[in-house]
Amino acid sequence: MTLNHGTVTNLSSALDIERLSRYCQGKTALVAQGGGQRGIFTAGVLDAFMMSDFDPFDEFYGTSAGAVNLCAYLCRQHTLGRRFLVDVTTNDEFFSLFGFLKRHRYLNLEWGFEQLTHFPMKLDLDLGRQVLGDRKAFAAVTCSNTLKDRYLPMLGPDWMSVLVATCAIPYLYRDSVPIGEHYYYDGGISAAIPVQQAWRNNARLIITVRTEEEDTPLRDTLPSQAEFERKHQSDSGWAHQLDKWKASWSDFLEEKLEQAHRERQKQHHHLPLLNGGRWLFGAQDIYRLSHVFGDNFDSGLADMLLVHYQTYSLTQDFLNNPPDDCFVVQIKPHEPLLSTALMSTKEDLIHDYQLGLDAGYRFITDFLSAKNLVDSTSARYG
Repeated sequence: MTLNHGTVTNLSSALDIERLSRYCQGKTALVAQGGGQRGIFTAGVLDAFMMSDFDPFDEFYGTSAGAVNLCAYLCRQHTLGRRFLVDVTTNDEFFSLFGFLKRHRYLNLEWGFEQLTHFPMKLDLDLGRQVLGDRKAFAAVTCSNTLKDRYLPMLGPDWMSVLVATCAIPYLYRDSVPIGEHYYYDGGISAAIPVQQAWRNNARLIITVRTEEEDTPLRDTLPSQAEFERKHQSDSGWAHQLDKWKASWSDFLEEKLEQAHRERQKQHHHLPLLNGGRWLFGAQDIYRLSHVFGDNFDSGLADMLLVHYQTYSLTQDFLNNPPDDCFVVQIKPHEPLLSTALMSTKEDLIHDYQLGLDAGYRFITDFLSAKNLVDSTSARYG
């Protein structure tokens, strides 16, 4: 059976080059997952693209750290994403677990992004806007009152507020972020990998950079992709789907807390429970949030958790079974990254950056092979 999806890692490729070539001349989107400091892998992929002068993309979509990396890519600032993650996010001024637990010091996103306004990390926004031209770049955010995904333009006059919003993890960051008439949280809640939005906007070749593995959905509650798309079209349809998920959240939470207890016996017992996952809304250690937040682990946070798990599972299904009218390539690490969402060592970050570089170069080779196939076919029949 011929598949319309494939993967590229730092070690190997599993792509049908001939099938890929059929989509190379259509609208192409680049999608970057978040993952906190795990975004260092994405920084490596995009640096490989920059060093190869590789930019065949028509639109860009990023969540959290993925959006930050896309800004560096569009501004053509090689290694900026790496330096931001290695030097800024590891600084205690950005986040300190002790400060968070003992002094209620929140994730200092403003200080972090302020580093992008002056030397040596200043974003070249003028060049970025010139490179972007008539194309579009979006950061995924989550509407605070509906928990539905929204997509805000990057590199505009409010670029810093947009980056803060897409990274604003509830309970780790002090509040939702006001932009215009709305308030937003971390895009990872509702659109950890915004591939469906790229498809809705008519991208038919979707290249996504992944930083984490799959999650398990709440049993028997996932709609079909077609049903989800229908409900996603309107706020009322979305509200109905959210109510359906909420009805099952208590059993879901109990299951995850039991899993947390088992995991805590096996590993990470020396860490105070925040490492891992797509920032907050991620895989392994999200289950331990109840221990961190205590009485603050309320139904609001549980609702966000549910939305994340369910939408992420639907996205996972989309990636593994995309619609017939598109081709999806996942660029991802061959094995789980050494870095975690927060509190990674610089050594682990540099290691994972190299994996991203290797995967990026491997993808470029595969993509150019597909383009050459298109060109040779055109020459033969032209």
